[in-house]
Amino acid sequence: MKIDAVIAANMKQIGEEASRLETLGYDGLRLAELNHDPFMPLALAAANTDRIELVTSVAVAFARNPMSMAILAHDLNAFSGGRFVLGLGSQVKPH
Repeated sequence: MKIDAVIAANMKQIGEEASRLETLGYDGLRLAELNHDPFMPLALAAANTDRIELVTSVAVAFARNPMSMAILAHDLNAFSGGRFVLGLGSQVKPH
């Protein structure tokens, strides 16, 4: 069984918190796009960890250019050594 953590630490604490979760044995770290963009915190987490999977629980797709999103996801995956998983959502609120 894999266990992921959903975190909402402030930007200055993300690296330390991700490292702590990895040390505790968590398999993944998930961030949703609620109040902040999830990509910068995941890049900080990638810089401070070696094993843990890094996931956007939901990144809002309609607000971004598809090419920019693809390049960002590719770069974060390369930077993290293949540990990034892109989770997309189509909208903020249901209609």
